[in-house]
Amino acid sequence: MRILLMGSPNVGKSAIFSRLTGTHVVASNYSGTTVEFTSGNLRLEKETAEIIDVPGSYTLEPTNAAEAVAVEMLKEGDIIINVLDATNLERNLNLTLQLLQTGKPMVVALNMWDEALEHGIDIDTDELEKQLGVPVVPTCAISGEGVKLLTERLGDAATIKPKTEPEDIWHRVGEIIDKVQHIEHRHPTAGQMLSHATVHPVIGPFIAAVVLFLSFAFVAYIGDWLHEEVMEEIFEFVWEPVTGWISAALGGEGFFHSVLIGELIEGEIDMNESFGLLTTGLFIPIAVILPFIFCFYFILSLLEDIGYLPRLGVLIDTLMHRMGLHGLSIVPMMLGLGCNVPGAMAGRILETRKERFIALTLVSICVPCMAQLAMVAGLLGEAGIIGLAVLFFTLVILWIALGISMKFLLKGETPEILVDIPPYRLPYWKSLLKKVYMRMMGFIREALPYVLLGVFAVQLLYTLGVIDLLDRFFTAPAQMLFGLPGEAVGPLLVGFLRKDVAVGMLAPLGLELRQLIVASVILVIYFPCAATFVVLFKEMGLRDLLKATAVMIVVVLVTGTGLNAILRIAGL
Repeated sequence: MRILLMGSPNVGKSAIFSRLTGTHVVASNYSGTTVEFTSGNLRLEKETAEIIDVPGSYTLEPTNAAEAVAVEMLKEGDIIINVLDATNLERNLNLTLQLLQTGKPMVVALNMWDEALEHGIDIDTDELEKQLGVPVVPTCAISGEGVKLLTERLGDAATIKPKTEPEDIWHRVGEIIDKVQHIEHRHPTAGQMLSHATVHPVIGPFIAAVVLFLSFAFVAYIGDWLHEEVMEEIFEFVWEPVTGWISAALGGEGFFHSVLIGELIEGEIDMNESFGLLTTGLFIPIAVILPFIFCFYFILSLLEDIGYLPRLGVLIDTLMHRMGLHGLSIVPMMLGLGCNVPGAMAGRILETRKERFIALTLVSICVPCMAQLAMVAGLLGEAGIIGLAVLFFTLVILWIALGISMKFLLKGETPEILVDIPPYRLPYWKSLLKKVYMRMMGFIREALPYVLLGVFAVQLLYTLGVIDLLDRFFTAPAQMLFGLPGEAVGPLLVGFLRKDVAVGMLAPLGLELRQLIVASVILVIYFPCAATFVVLFKEMGLRDLLKATAVMIVVVLVTGTGLNAILRIAGL
């Protein structure tokens, strides 16, 4: 038996799903799309049922990819559990009446029952059950209240196809609300006042700045601690002896040694710089990227579950629309600051091809990862605040200018942001941690093979001498356009492998401040690291990746040349 968990976004479906299922759940993309759904098992008395957390939908008349997938999955279900937000019953009943029209057996979970009571909302559940003709169970997913009764009443799931015509649905919703719901006036709570403040056009941006600063600080410090104090130690004591044994068995050189172990640095394996499949290929995604991904996914899930993320999307929506995006496009940008790989993967939440192209191109060019930012800050910080100021000012101007340009140059539409603003609520920690775990496993499953492929390709280019050829070829253009010495070309090429390592290679070259600034800006905005590049290929496809690559090349040439000229005129 297949049970579909259906409802609008932000009604607590994921929390109900976590209560109904165990720890063994699977996240998958629906066939032919990038829309993700989750499935797990529910043990009933006589059988084990499959529970599917269907993508949130406001209607069965699709307005985006997620709603289209929800309609398709509806055909595959045996029973529907329709999850409603008891604090927003009128809005939710529209989908409920549409689901009843399908004739599928259904049970209604009236979720967030505790919040409805706190807000003075009294719902006659017996009368609501009578009006709908299907079982109605009040639930509170955070505490688990009503979830056991919900499973018991699955056997009573009723099939009823009301005679209400589609154009009469809202009239019918009004009739039901009049009969079942009574609201007692109460003064605004602290949560409601905070809710208004976070979307206020003046106060909201200040709150957003504080929230984002604290979020990035958490990711930077905790992610760096996990990377240096935990994962590096694990690799040093567990994996390095294994790779050392393999290196010795291969004689320390040769083609297979180059591919599997990479280059020995001063006779030793360096997990950062050897660039073998078993060294850098595993160390970078697992020991370097994964700690930051964990921290970012934790913060992202927390902001999502407490109800702040939709507010941030609404707050920044006007600016993002000027760039051909909508407010929720801030999610890939935020993830990209931790690591460009999950930032690129997060583009799948956007509905249109145009939006995904703009967002992923902006992440690749204008959003440096946390590891790279730390290295650039160390390199330019020694020369004073002016270097960092020029770098960040350039990135912001590029981010806005590129977004606006691509909005007008690319065909396609940018849909409006359609998102409910839920009340602030405490997260259900089990559901939140399960969400973080699944997202991390998704990264390992989807990104790791492409990272290894990228490392293999680059190592092959090194072995065949292609990198040395490119070094000689680009020396003259780098000197003429960017004002950089020939010695800087090598680090710029290495930046395709690891940008933070490339920044470190610039330090001993004795560059002038102008050259340091230009080189740092170029490293940030040209091709993303190999790991991100291969994920972009998977997410965008070859055609759009080639277009994005062309944009990157033009931006590097124009920005590097222009910045070099401006800084010369300024006397730097």
